[in-house]
Amino acid sequence: MKTLSFFLFFTFITSSLSTVRSDPSDHRYKQGDPVPLYANKVGPFHNPSETYRYFDLPFCLPGDLKEKKEALGEVLNGDRLVSAPYKLEFQRDKESEAVCKKTLKKEDVALFRSAVRKDYYFQMYYDDLPIWGFIGKIDKEGKDPSDYKYYLYQHIHFDIFYNKDRVIEINVRTDPNALVDLTEDNEVGVEFLYTVKWKETNTPFDNRMDKYSKSSSLPHHLEIHWFSIINSCVTVLLLTGFLATILMRVLKNDFVKYAHDEESAEDQEETGWKYIHGDIFRFPKYKSIFAAALGSGTQLFTLTVFIFILALVGVFYPYNRGALFTALVVIYALTSGIAGYTATSIYCQLEGTNWVRNLLLTGCIFCGPLFLTFCFLNTVAITYNATAALPFGTIVVIVLIWTLVTSPLLVLGGIAGKNSKAEFQAPCRTTKYPREIPSLPWYRGTIPQMAMAGFLPFSAIYIELYYIFASVWGHRIYTIYSILFIVFIILLIVTAFITVALTYFQLAAEDHEWWWRSFLCGGSTGLFIYAYCLYYYYARSDMSGFMQTSFFFGYMACICYGFFLMLGTVGFRAALFFVRHIYRSIKCE
Repeated sequence: MKTLSFFLFFTFITSSLSTVRSDPSDHRYKQGDPVPLYANKVGPFHNPSETYRYFDLPFCLPGDLKEKKEALGEVLNGDRLVSAPYKLEFQRDKESEAVCKKTLKKEDVALFRSAVRKDYYFQMYYDDLPIWGFIGKIDKEGKDPSDYKYYLYQHIHFDIFYNKDRVIEINVRTDPNALVDLTEDNEVGVEFLYTVKWKETNTPFDNRMDKYSKSSSLPHHLEIHWFSIINSCVTVLLLTGFLATILMRVLKNDFVKYAHDEESAEDQEETGWKYIHGDIFRFPKYKSIFAAALGSGTQLFTLTVFIFILALVGVFYPYNRGALFTALVVIYALTSGIAGYTATSIYCQLEGTNWVRNLLLTGCIFCGPLFLTFCFLNTVAITYNATAALPFGTIVVIVLIWTLVTSPLLVLGGIAGKNSKAEFQAPCRTTKYPREIPSLPWYRGTIPQMAMAGFLPFSAIYIELYYIFASVWGHRIYTIYSILFIVFIILLIVTAFITVALTYFQLAAEDHEWWWRSFLCGGSTGLFIYAYCLYYYYARSDMSGFMQTSFFFGYMACICYGFFLMLGTVGFRAALFFVRHIYRSIKCE
């Protein structure tokens, strides 16, 4: 039954993602047939989030301007497709065809000049194939910016390759000799032209997207990725092997020592981690927040696994517009029951009484900060009139998904968790009064321990982080999901192991408050990733402006917070398994 439900769930996801297309046709055309060409957006090249509608710039408007209906993921991605002014019929060459003649007013010239100064690019889609180019260029004749010349490209060349009745590839060039000077604030006459050349190719239709995915699979890129993997594996194996050897040897000595103590002197005073066996399973403070964090972390972990499954089977091929965003929204909504079940089940095991409040907290612990961040950033996007601003209809759809899918599943999961009536499995009885924790040196505090716990997992992934950031916050294409999956597995293993090691050292120092500590230590990698955001923004990118900066740090804060919850859950689960194991191995009174 579980296999059938998983199959149906997976089929639903893949079918919903496969509908993200630019045209319902089967991509077969006869000579002279119109092929859909959509203008998408324009924006500063170095600010990927700051994009605007194509016709926000005073280009020539087509006679039949139509907006394309878009899927949820496309809208979330900032795509706003409209019919383009160019007519590219199948297998029909054109030479210097005029789009329109117009006189640019002073305001239009200033608008275009500002766009050229900011390195604006345009993006279009021709039969589902992405095309892009720059709208102009800067001639830096003198060192002083006041001497710069600004030019607008007015002639575009389309080179299109076809195989029988299908479009295979399209490239765009701008004529460097057909320029309009925008330097002065004067009215300028301009004639926009375009040329179309069709060429035959033997490339099959099924391989036409390979051109875009090959950029991340070039030999030198693969070498860097595999070097990253090998470097991570060697580092992780050495450090974890070293820690494992010490930990296993110390634990073995502990077991022998405690067994000998039990045989030789029953009244001998206990020391070390056995000494706190009566407090080790004392439930943590703020158990409702703790259970909610574990529930949300489990849901995010499940979400990540499903995203990897879809990526590995090829759903997220390059420029499958909005597929990732659609998957994230749909899967998050459908997995909310996991969060409700996990949180309520743990909360009831921890002898919590107000499970309804705990369920509300579970629903808000991740969605709450995400919603507040979205409200602020969407307001910024509206102020800038950018395509990142979601239309009211899309916001209504998301609210309906949350109301009609996410919330009911969360409640159903919570009811199932409450009715599971599972008891917390503790090998040792908890004493009535807690023991006092001895004073410990500063480096055994929560913050230093989190710093130690987060550094090792982060060191295993930081090389791969650059490529992910360059893809999400740039124009690189990332398709090597198998390598990313290996890195993710390494991240989980290292997080689990370092949390277990630090938990042991904490218990050996007779500090029994390990519940929250293990969660915080496991999740601390998220804080390191956010620190890497600062480095990436200032040292590795050319992003600028209030909107792009707020989008980058705002949404990365949400992503890193998600990592914090997910890896914190992994760390706590590993620590709980370890603590139960070692206390089962000794006799507890």
